[in-house]
This record gives sequence, C-alpha cells and structure tokens, in this order.
Amino acid sequence: MSWWKRTLDKLRGAQSPPADASPRPTPDAATPAGDAARAGPGIAPDAGAFEASAARRDACWAAVGSVAPDVLSHLISPSLMGGPAWPTTRQAYRVVRRSGRILIATDGLSDPFDGVEGMGNGFETELFIETADLADAEDGGIAALAHTWAFEILKTVAATVAEAGGISGQLEDYGVLSMELPGVSGGTAAMQALPPAFVSDDDCVGLLIGLPADGIPSVIADMPLSPVRVAAVTLLRADELAAIRDGGAAERRRVADRLASMPGGHLSAFDRASVA
Repeated sequence: MSWWKRTLDKLRGAQSPPADASPRPTPDAATPAGDAARAGPGIAPDAGAFEASAARRDACWAAVGSVAPDVLSHLISPSLMGGPAWPTTRQAYRVVRRSGRILIATDGLSDPFDGVEGMGNGFETELFIETADLADAEDGGIAALAHTWAFEILKTVAATVAEAGGISGQLEDYGVLSMELPGVSGGTAAMQALPPAFVSDDDCVGLLIGLPADGIPSVIADMPLSPVRVAAVTLLRADELAAIRDGGAAERRRVADRLASMPGGHLSAFDRASVA
C-alpha cells in the first residue's frame, strides 16, 4: 500500500500505525512569484472563472491580515514530475501576516479544473497553517518560509489531498480529520527540527484538519463555481496523537473540541499545553 493511501486511511479514521514510509519528494517551492504567475500554464478553459476564483481567495485572505504580494510557487510544477496533480499545473501558496503570526495557505486547490467543464471549484478546499513559531524565517523574506516545518507540513498535506481527489466529503462527514506524517527523522532539516514533544516514538507527526479558526471563514461561499472550504492544519503534540490512536474517532473529536474551545486553538504552537 502506497504512502498516500496509508495517509488517506488516516484521514478517513483508520487507526493502525503507519509503516516505514516517507512522503513523496517534490521540488522545493522556494521561488516567490508575482501575481502574473497565477495566470501561468494550466489555466482552466473558463479564464473568467479562474480569475474570479483567484479574486475571491485574495479577498478572503485580505480580510484576515496583510497578504504578501508574491506567492510561493514551484520552478517546475510537481505534477509534471510525477507528483500529485492539483486542478491545474499551477501549485502556489499565499503568505498572510496577522497579530504577530504567519499564515501559509494553499492557493490553487480550488482552481477550476484544467480542461474540464461542468465541474465545481477544483477540490473545493484550501488549506492553511498558522503559527507564531517562525520568527527565524522572517529575515529571509517570503522565500525563506519554503524551508520551514510549517511549509513542509502544509505542502505534504496538500499533496495528500490532491492525490486523494479532495477531502471535502470527509470534512462534511467528520467535521475535523486527523492525519499522520511518517518518517520525520528521515525528512527535511526543517522537519527534523520539530520539538521532540511533537514527534511520536515511531517517528510520526500528528495533525488535525478542519478546526475552526478565529477570524477566518470556514467557507468561501461566493466562489464562481461552488463553495470552497477553508481548513486549518493544526500540529498535534505526540501524546495527543497517541490518545487519538488509542481512542479512535471519539478521542479525535474530544481533542478537537478541547482545542476548538481555546482561543487560537487552531494554531500550531510549540508552547501550548497538551489537551490529551
């Protein structure tokens, strides 16, 4: 069974620990690209819907905080090198700053499908991760964020979502999903730098997807083709992951409810107390 299939099983609530697998490598998305890059190769035939989708997403993030004018984008789209395909070949990420925190969001999972008519807004989901624990990356500008644990986590989750063909149905059914990323010690230097309290004994990082976020809408309702979910990716402590493994869906719900009841519970924060 492939790595992404094991990860998708986690999204669907399966509880067996992952085997010794590692995420599929993709080219570093370390190249800032201006807005012109958003109209690059892979635009859907309905250019009006593509531009309207980008405008709606931009308006959403502009209401949240200060949006960097450039996007993080790949030199070569991972889909052209055997990686998971997004709705178009364009795979980009937005950076938003607010209240001393950095938010990195996917920008394109909800693009209209390239070459397909009569479909909605792509996978009908955009993902983001928000944290105050990226101070060391600030001096390097937007490109430096592509070499952080937060970006590595978001990029891997986005690849899994794309490989699975979207997770909007699972989010609808379960509300909040759990996920594991295996092989931390064999991953990038940024992932290896995660605090030990967030890495399990079997070398995994646990995540929740879909916690409510203060000041961020859970849905962009006015997208041109279909509503799009905006889902937070939240780093779990190792003991929280262990509790979810032992307790299954009921414990995932309890952990999610406890975090949701806290101000900023969706944040990936190294200094927060465990809710297990």
